Amino acid sequence: MKISFIGGGNMARAIIGGLKQKGFNMATINVIELDAAKREELTNEFGVHATEHLPSVANSDIIVLAVKPQQLRDLAIFLASFLTEQLVVSIAAGITCAALSRWLNGYNAIVRVMPNTPAQIQAGVSGLYAAEGVSIEQREQADQLLSAAGSTLWVDDESKIDAITAISGSGPAYVFYFIEALEQAALDLGFDADQARTLSLQTFLGASQLAASQADIPAATLRAQVTSKGGTTERAILSMEQADIKPAIIQAAHAAAERARELGEQLGKD
Repeated sequence: MKISFIGGGNMARAIIGGLKQKGFNMATINVIELDAAKREELTNEFGVHATEHLPSVANSDIIVLAVKPQQLRDLAIFLASFLTEQLVVSIAAGITCAALSRWLNGYNAIVRVMPNTPAQIQAGVSGLYAAEGVSIEQREQADQLLSAAGSTLWVDDESKIDAITAISGSGPAYVFYFIEALEQAALDLGFDADQARTLSLQTFLGASQLAASQADIPAATLRAQVTSKGGTTERAILSMEQADIKPAIIQAAHAAAERARELGEQLGKD
């Protein structure tokens, strides 16, 4: 399977790094990147072929569009003439398959993907949607590609990609925000910066691993198990409930989903 990445940024590097860890043949990966320094880094670190010439995608089985959403229209219009039977995988946030297909002169073998930043350590989760022109074999290829960066979740309704953007795409920022708050609380309670960091990170890491190891148990049940009647945890949870923390988080995710839809409409209207 020959893969071409157009754009050699963080997410492309995350996927390439995952493929390398899984023993994928790096000689079959081609990266089109305009920045000469990045091309050298990609070649040295991963052993891939890096070039600035777009026609090099012609012999690929998969073409991964890993550029900023604002750049995708012009790229797709230029790319259209090089497409034959390749699978096009887009990780550009907000751009619908319909808009991309239109820019690609009607080409419809497209999988739209929303990955997230933990893909950089092969611990991400990617939401995927396949347009009508994608074959069963190409769907399997897309899954193999994104599985290199973590878990995959397929949806049969493209609008759910906006929801995935709000939950897992933006989700790491919510987690970091909570860690940031927990660190500040630790500082306020007399710990130094290193101690506050260790306590916050390890608590979040351990709790996440515990929840993952007991995935059949609802999060609410796990929370109740550590919330003793009249204890310290109960006092903290009551304080959060009085501050409407849970509804605020839910509202924030809905706001993110709405913004994802707005961006898709704005960027895909031409």
